[in-house]
Amino acid sequence: MPSTPPLMIMDKACGDAIDWATQELTAAGLQTLRTFDLQAAHNVNTEHVFTCRPCPHYGKDPCDCQMIVLLVYQADRHPVSLVAHGYNERTWLYLVDTPQQRADPYLEATIRQALIRCPLLV
Repeated sequence: MPSTPPLMIMDKACGDAIDWATQELTAAGLQTLRTFDLQAAHNVNTEHVFTCRPCPHYGKDPCDCQMIVLLVYQADRHPVSLVAHGYNERTWLYLVDTPQQRADPYLEATIRQALIRCPLLV
């Protein structure tokens, strides 16, 4: 998980939260691209059975952790990564803004407005 505070916490499964976020972002005129899905990655190679092991972080057996990464685009702006981490029917959404991957301030504000209905901060 990113070291920054979450953008929001939802009482929804990770997949449902991402579906909702994608719908809201699309309605705001943004494009999204799913670039990573932890459960899909686990299911690619059936020789590795990840779902049969207890969660190393939360102890749940079987592990129900999920992480999905979306790239969010708008016109000619650099995309912003939106990371969803979920388990036990709860999801944390994070915007990535690190020295290695700076978020475009206007696009970040547009994403915040679309997801949390706050006034545009730019």
